[in-house]
Amino acid sequence: MPTEVQEIVSAEAHPNAGGPGPGDVIVTDNLWKTYEMGDQQVNALRGVNLRIKHNEYVAIMGPSGSGKSTLMNLIGCLDSPSKGKYWLNGHNVSELNDDELARIRNKEIGFVFQTFNLLARATSLHNVELPLIYNGTPAAERIARAKAVLESVNLGSRMMHKPNELSGGQRQRVAIARALVNKPSIILADEPTGNLDSKTGVEIMALFDDLHAKGNTIVVVTHEPDIAEYAHRIVTIRDGAVASDHPSARMTAGG
Repeated sequence: MPTEVQEIVSAEAHPNAGGPGPGDVIVTDNLWKTYEMGDQQVNALRGVNLRIKHNEYVAIMGPSGSGKSTLMNLIGCLDSPSKGKYWLNGHNVSELNDDELARIRNKEIGFVFQTFNLLARATSLHNVELPLIYNGTPAAERIARAKAVLESVNLGSRMMHKPNELSGGQRQRVAIARALVNKPSIILADEPTGNLDSKTGVEIMALFDDLHAKGNTIVVVTHEPDIAEYAHRIVTIRDGAVASDHPSARMTAGG
C-alpha cells in the first residue's frame, strides 16, 4: 500500500549523490532557509546535508539561534526550504504546497512538543484520537487504536482524564501516544523534557528508548547535552550549518 507521500508525489530517480538511498527516511541536500529582515537577508540554514535511516535515533543539538529549530520545521514539513532538496521516504517534498505538506505531517510525522499541545477540555483518549479524526478514520477503528497506544505508554487507567487531571509526565505520555497513533515514519520531538522535572524527564527519555527498540525512527531536537546523549547519534548545528555529526557517548561506550 502506498504511503501518504507516495500518493502526493510521484516516484523519481535521484541519480545525484545527495539523493536518498536504501533505508533512508530523511535526506536533505544543500538545504538553505533565508528570511527577509527589512532590506537584509538572514540565512537561518546554510547548506545542510543530513541523512537519517530507518530506526535511527538521532539528536539534533545546538544553542539558541543555531538554526536547529528551523531545521526541525523543515524536517517536520512545517515549512519549505529557500533552496536545496528534502526527501522523505525517498520522495522530494521540498516544493509541495501547504495543503500537501499538511497531509504529510498528519500521516508521516508524529510530533512531540515541549508544551504538550493538548486540548484542555478533551480527555486523553480524545486528544490521541485527533490525528485519526483529521484523516477520516472510522470512529470504531480510531478509538481502538487510541486505546492501544495509550496502553503502550502505560496510561490505560488515565484514558478519560483531562490534561488538568494529569501530571506533567502523564501529559507528555499522552502527547507521545498521539504522535504514535498514525504509525508515522518518524517521531520528531522538540525539547520533550523542557517542561518536566529531572526525574520525570529521565522517565520520558526511557520511553523514547523503548519506542526506538520497537523499531521507531526518532529525532530529538534539544539544547541539553545530557538529553542528546540518550540518542545513538548527535548532529550539532551551529550558525545554520552542521558543525559535527558523530555517535553518542553511549554508542562509543558500547551502550
